[in-house]
Amino acid sequence: MLANPSGVRSTACYAQPSHFAFSGRCKLLSSFPKRPRFLSPKKTSKFCSLSLLFSRDGVRCNRFAVKALAEPEVSESVAAAAEGAGAGGSGLLPPVSVKIPFGDREILIETGHIGRQASGSVMATDGETIVYTSVCLSDVPSEPSDFFPLSVTYQERFSAAGRTSGGFFKREGKTKDNEVLICRMIDRPLRPTMLKGFYHETQLLSWVLSYDGLHCPDALAVTAAGIAVALSEVPHLEAIAGVRVGLLGDKFVVNPTTKEMEDSTLDLFLAGTDNAILMIEGYCDFLPEEKLLEAVQVGQGAVREICSAVKALVKKCGKPKMLDAIRLPPPELYRLVEKIAGDELHNVLQIKSKIPRRKAISLLEEKVINRLTDKGYISIEGVSGSGETIQDLIDEEDEDEEIVVDGEVDEGDVHIKPVSRKSTPLFSEVDVKLVFKEVSSKILRRRIVEGGKRSDGRSPEDIRPITSSCGLLPRAHGSALFTRGETQSLAVVTLGDKQMAQKLDNLANVEEFKRFYLQYSFPPSSVGEVGRMGAPSRREIGHGTLAERALEPILPTEDAFPYTIRVESTITESNGSSSMASVCGGCLALQDAGVPLKCSIAGIAMGLVLDTHEFGGDGTPLILSDITGAEDASGDMDFKVAGNEDGITAFQMDIKVEGITLPVMREALLQARDGRRRILAEMMKCSPPPAKSLSKYAPLIHIMKVAPEKVNMIIGSGGKKVKSIIEETGVEAIDTQDDGIVKITAKDLSSLEKSKSIISSLTMVPTVGDIYRNCEIKSIVPYGIFVEIAPGREGLCHISELTSDWLAKAEDAFKVGDCVDVKLIEVNDKGQLRLSRRALLPVPETSPEDPSSKQLTGNPDVVVIADSGNASDEGAPQKYASVPKAEGLAEEKIDRAKVKSSATKVASSSKSNSAETTLLPRKKVFKRVKKSGSKAVTGVSSNDGE
Repeated sequence: MLANPSGVRSTACYAQPSHFAFSGRCKLLSSFPKRPRFLSPKKTSKFCSLSLLFSRDGVRCNRFAVKALAEPEVSESVAAAAEGAGAGGSGLLPPVSVKIPFGDREILIETGHIGRQASGSVMATDGETIVYTSVCLSDVPSEPSDFFPLSVTYQERFSAAGRTSGGFFKREGKTKDNEVLICRMIDRPLRPTMLKGFYHETQLLSWVLSYDGLHCPDALAVTAAGIAVALSEVPHLEAIAGVRVGLLGDKFVVNPTTKEMEDSTLDLFLAGTDNAILMIEGYCDFLPEEKLLEAVQVGQGAVREICSAVKALVKKCGKPKMLDAIRLPPPELYRLVEKIAGDELHNVLQIKSKIPRRKAISLLEEKVINRLTDKGYISIEGVSGSGETIQDLIDEEDEDEEIVVDGEVDEGDVHIKPVSRKSTPLFSEVDVKLVFKEVSSKILRRRIVEGGKRSDGRSPEDIRPITSSCGLLPRAHGSALFTRGETQSLAVVTLGDKQMAQKLDNLANVEEFKRFYLQYSFPPSSVGEVGRMGAPSRREIGHGTLAERALEPILPTEDAFPYTIRVESTITESNGSSSMASVCGGCLALQDAGVPLKCSIAGIAMGLVLDTHEFGGDGTPLILSDITGAEDASGDMDFKVAGNEDGITAFQMDIKVEGITLPVMREALLQARDGRRRILAEMMKCSPPPAKSLSKYAPLIHIMKVAPEKVNMIIGSGGKKVKSIIEETGVEAIDTQDDGIVKITAKDLSSLEKSKSIISSLTMVPTVGDIYRNCEIKSIVPYGIFVEIAPGREGLCHISELTSDWLAKAEDAFKVGDCVDVKLIEVNDKGQLRLSRRALLPVPETSPEDPSSKQLTGNPDVVVIADSGNASDEGAPQKYASVPKAEGLAEEKIDRAKVKSSATKVASSSKSNSAETTLLPRKKVFKRVKKSGSKAVTGVSSNDGE
């Protein structure tokens, strides 16, 4: 029990020292042990002050003190905020709405209206496009690392455009590629402005709540994110903003509308502070370097105006920054690491090969960790400059120890088991790793600046050795292997029809298909490591899009090359600039696939050492061509530029310091142009060279132009006709468009030609009078036969047009499969064809001197029907009856016997034919009667009234 003169148990700290009684052996410390610098609070209890104490003069304590419910340390900013909450009641900032410039217009910025419990929240409005952004941070810091714990999520709500998701679940799901790209554009300029040593996890969420289809939300989202961070408690250097720059003719436009961007030859996105550029990304159509610099200058001016307005807003309603939460490694640790590993690091960094160099650095890092942590805290012989802190920690081990009888328990009933002796670490392992990385980077930069040589022995302008080859994969439509130093890309091209195009879902609810897309893959084996394979990472999506947009300007138009093109770039080795290797490899693979490119392009990554004063230089920024992975990690810039000898097609720049100026960027662009020219010259030496012709395994695509009104004839009812053509001919696909364009995709030429013939026949425009020979009868119906005059195109030959004789049934004279010659005599309004076989039959000869014959021949309403007479009259002459020409004649019942009995016999002689002919009397003829559109015979008239 605690000794208390009043007999009352107390948990308050006594003025007199106290002690514990233990069973076993224990050690007494001279003061409260400080909480480890980076120990997670989750591992410590709020009852954290159960400690062994003794007086500062070294006298042992006889009392035990317990500090219950120890108060956590509270920063001044948090305390001030708490006081404000107590004074004001709610502790929430008042709503604020301001308008700030945004190019040639203004946007509305609102804070304090919604999301008031977030550390910072902003509603940005441009026209009727609204983006809401919030910033929150965790209450406790996470484990220290070499990167700022920032996560960014951007989402385009379909409700912003009055839509719902097209999927089954009717809600937003997996992040789309476009959203991933905007997340990267938000993250990349923010990260360099964050202060080192701040380990509270920070989350930035951005939603598009309204979209008018005219004002793009991406630049608005970046600007809103910069404002939200500036208003929050997250410590950072400067406020950032983002703008888009377009080029309409010769005029640069800041934040153009979606309609204006359709005619723009430049798509430049720029983010930065009021005095420096942090990130640029864009695509253009072979724009010269000087023109690009002008666009950057215009964009930087717009960013400067936005940042000035944001600073005024932050002074009005910004929250105090959590500067007291920053935890940096102790300064003496830098001196110790450099003392222990400096010379060896200098030698290790000169190893040219990546894998041996990485392994040597890892072994050296492990050695430094062992010497400066609890694994080897006494092995610091020969290390000077450790300071009083290290000596104090070592002296603590010399304190007297108390021996207690085994089994005794001190007052207070607190049982403590004896533990083995544990060493006190000099520094945390995380601190040592962070410092080791910074020291390695510093030595690498010093070696480049002072010696003018890089890790692999190159000068700042040199390009690594380049080799390339095409046609590696025989069954692929096109393939290429591009190797630059220790970076290697295997590019494969696949050609297909429109069915292979990538469909995009967007807020504008406009059906959009990509006929060209490049997919980038970065497996862990490319860097000799083991890792998890899964969905494409944000880095893979970003690098793939950059390479895709770089190659897009050199592709032929769809009319000239009607293929959907897919390029796969798999990184098989990586030591810097793998996205630019994808550009070079993709260009060669496209040529190998027979794609008629406008020209060849190449890509290069540029690096930078900005402050050379620190490493013995004259202060002039040092620009590096074709950087490696170590130079990317240790340098201040990663500037990727793709294009040909004279112009740029794509570019992307990330800055790891506060920013660079236009003169530095100009020098980097000019040096990058020289590097591209050298790379293009090496690509011309490709062995084996690109095939530049379609592979025999590539599909064949034929484009036909038909009358737009004939498209439905190809499709048929419910698509039955087009499906039957595909099944009959064996083609892969037939794609029709409303403008009459028909694309046929086939694996071989024979099936392609067969489908072309069918479609040509279906869509041909027949002319009355055309004659079709040897046509097959497809079907027989009571009123005639259907004849196929061309593949897939049939017409009706009425029973009255089959023969010159009277025919009761078509089956009596014809059967399915027979071939006949027909003539087109009519095309109705529905496009249906009426054919005649009789029109091609020879006309029976009659006496030219017969007046009756002349009259009948000259009368278009009278035809002659042959009659064989009685079967018993052997050798009897042929008899003919003249009857009217009428469509309904076949359906009318004509009494042939009556016709014969009423006919008069007229004998005539002929040199070619001596047969008798019997003609109807001239006073009795069949007349055509037209009534209600019907052409059927309705009666017979004569002079005697019969």
